[in-house]
Amino acid sequence: MPKTGENIYKRKDGRWEGRYIKERVNGKARYGAVYARNYRDVKTKLEEAKRMQKDQPGTHAGKVVELGYRWLLEMNMTLKDSSRNKYEDILRHYIVPALGETEFSEISNQCILNFVNDLLVKGGVKKQGLAPSTVAEVLSVLNGLRIYAMRRDYEVHFSTNCVSLKREQTCIRVFSLEEEELLIRYLLEHLDFSALGILLCLFTGIRVGELCAMRWEDINLSEQNMRVSKTMQRLRTSNPNDNRTEVKIQEPKSACSIRTIPLPGILIGPLKEFYRPGTFLLTGKCNQYVEPRTMQNRFKRILLACKLPDANFHTTRHTFATRCIELGFDTKTLSELLGHASVSITMNRYVHPSMSLKAEHMERFSDLFPVK
Repeated sequence: MPKTGENIYKRKDGRWEGRYIKERVNGKARYGAVYARNYRDVKTKLEEAKRMQKDQPGTHAGKVVELGYRWLLEMNMTLKDSSRNKYEDILRHYIVPALGETEFSEISNQCILNFVNDLLVKGGVKKQGLAPSTVAEVLSVLNGLRIYAMRRDYEVHFSTNCVSLKREQTCIRVFSLEEEELLIRYLLEHLDFSALGILLCLFTGIRVGELCAMRWEDINLSEQNMRVSKTMQRLRTSNPNDNRTEVKIQEPKSACSIRTIPLPGILIGPLKEFYRPGTFLLTGKCNQYVEPRTMQNRFKRILLACKLPDANFHTTRHTFATRCIELGFDTKTLSELLGHASVSITMNRYVHPSMSLKAEHMERFSDLFPVK
C-alpha cells in the first residue's frame, strides 16, 4: 500500500487506513487501525485515536524525574552502595536537569542526540564539556531507564544505540623496570606500614581499596598467600539530599574480586617483621584504618622523594600486570590474580607490553629466516 502522511495508507480497495500504536507488550508494539473513504477523514480519526490512547492510564511512563527515581528505588535491592551513588549522581547532575520534566514516552532519538551533544560541548560544572567516557555512563543509565519502562509496557520511542561516541585512547602509565627498581629500593630502605602496603600492591596487583580494607588475618604466612575479600570506599550517605560521606568496608561488586593470591618470597620477610594479628595491615591498630585518598597522597609523596614522574596509585596494578606478561604468565592466571570477570578485561585494560618485549618478539623473525 502506498504510504501518505504519518502511518496513513491507501488500500487496494480504495479505502484509507491509519495505524497507531495501541499497546506495547514486552517492549513490542501492537498496532490499531482506523478507516475512512478519504485522506482527510482518516487523518481526523487517527488523531482522535492517538489522543484517546494518550489519555489511557498506564501507556505513558510519566516524567523522566519520576521514572528515574522509581527505577533507582527498585534497583537499590540489588545494587552495591557505590553503584547506587554513581547512578544517583548521574540522574541528579545530568539527566534530571536536562530531561527531568519531559514525558519519558515522548523522548525521541533526536532528543537523545541533542542531549548528548550538549553534554559533550557544555556539560560539567565548568561548562567545558564532559569526556566521552562520562557521557557513555550517562547513556548507560538512560538505557537502564528505557529497559525498565519497556518491561512495564510503557511507550518508548528512543534507543541509546542512535548515539556513536568516539573514545580517545588514554595513555596508561606503567613504571619501567628502572623506575620500579628505584621505587622498591626506596620502600625497603624506608619500610613502614604504608611502604609495606605499596610493596604488596607492586607484587600482587591488588587495588588501593582492597589494600586499605585488608587486615593481618587475611595474610597467611605459613602458606604464603593472602585472601582478598573486602574493599574500602568513601561513599555519600544513603540520604539523596545529604552531601555527607562515610567510609564503608564491604564485599567487592564482583564475586570474581574475592580471591586468594600466592605471595612471592620477597614479601615474606617484611610481612613477618610488621605482622600484627587482629589489626588493619596499614596501621597495625584494631580500629584505625587508612582510607584510599590518604594512601594515594602518601604514594605521591614517595614518588616525589624518589624523584619519579607523577603517577596514580593504580599504576602499581598496571605495572604488576605488565611484569606478569613479561615473565610469561598465561592470561587466565593473570586474570584470576587481578580478580577480573573475564580474560578480555585483563587484556584490554591492564596488559601493556614494553617496547623491549615487543622488540624481543620481533627479533624471532631473524631466527626464522636466517640470512646466509
